[in-house]
Amino acid sequence: MSDSNSYQPGRHFLQIPGPSNVPDSVLRAMAQPVIDHRGPEYPALTLGILDKLGRVFNSSGPLFIYPSSGTGGWESALLNVLTPGETVLAFETGHFATLWKAVAEKLGLRIEWVTGDWRRGIDANAVEDRLRADREHTIKAVLAVHTETSTGVTSRIPAIRDAMDASGHPALLLVDAVSSLACSDFFHDAWRVDVTVSASQKGLMLPPGLSFNAVSQKALERAKTATARHSYWCWESMLANNERGYFPYTPATNLLYGLDQALNLLHREGMDRVIARHSRLAAATRVAVTAWGLENVCLEPEEYCNSTTAVMVPEGSDADALRELILKRCNMSLGTGLGKLKGKIFRIGHIGDCNDLMLIGALGGVEMGLSLAGVPHRTGGVQAALQYLAEN
Repeated sequence: MSDSNSYQPGRHFLQIPGPSNVPDSVLRAMAQPVIDHRGPEYPALTLGILDKLGRVFNSSGPLFIYPSSGTGGWESALLNVLTPGETVLAFETGHFATLWKAVAEKLGLRIEWVTGDWRRGIDANAVEDRLRADREHTIKAVLAVHTETSTGVTSRIPAIRDAMDASGHPALLLVDAVSSLACSDFFHDAWRVDVTVSASQKGLMLPPGLSFNAVSQKALERAKTATARHSYWCWESMLANNERGYFPYTPATNLLYGLDQALNLLHREGMDRVIARHSRLAAATRVAVTAWGLENVCLEPEEYCNSTTAVMVPEGSDADALRELILKRCNMSLGTGLGKLKGKIFRIGHIGDCNDLMLIGALGGVEMGLSLAGVPHRTGGVQAALQYLAEN
């Protein structure tokens, strides 16, 4: 992969935290001929997808699908429920929380920014304190990244919801579930999330290109009075068209074919089993990291992530040099450190279409790479993971 003039036999191991591996049946589904997106066949596709997708979000309300990356999903959420000049409360849990803040700033929103060390999730007590102090209710929304892809830390959304309720504050709760949907428990309705943002390329096992907004009734009501100027992201036009099984724009038909098949696979396995599989593979990865004598970026066991494990390299080692060597020698891609963690960590993705043998192969590549790169570590991580998987 790293040298276009050389051939590496076998299949490339894509062990980044997303885009994730796309199942063969999903690839085949996307190879179908395009149909008329205004024709009589289309509503069955659209309405079937919305029903199956709602059961992944655990949402009974509207779901909006846009041809975009997850960044588009962020922008759609902000533009529909907020007005330029309004204030949002946001937390520095990692690189993607920081990027969402930057998007909000560019849209003219004011940010009350709570800094963090990138090793812990959102402190629910801090949420409650900030909202209680806002007696004039100038804060209109709380932005929360559920699983921070850059750090492998998962914030506790139910605790944040409880803190908001305890404060008596009317702010909306906007949650980024890009890296958690179909990997970790997520209950849009039960957790009373107002807008959940997600995307296609992680737990949903698709290529990049689709973003999603799951929306509460409270968010729909707020959207009627928000005055941000936009057109493409308008929920109102989506609602009217989706009810009939259509879209107000030309949809990404072949990605929707793939989404339909990916949802079929998830529901055939059963969502409870999908989440349990991710949890088990994540736990086996952490067992390996501990056996190597390396450190997980995430400091709180309650915030461990089901989709990716971010690993600190010892002082004096270069995580990117390690990743480059593993790519060259093992034909495996690992996630890079982002932002302030650049060069300090590597990330192992165990997300989407992944099983025991795929994970053991990935961990074998990491252990081999640690030895080849001369990174100080103990051996036996792969064996420890094998034992864990055998016993659990």
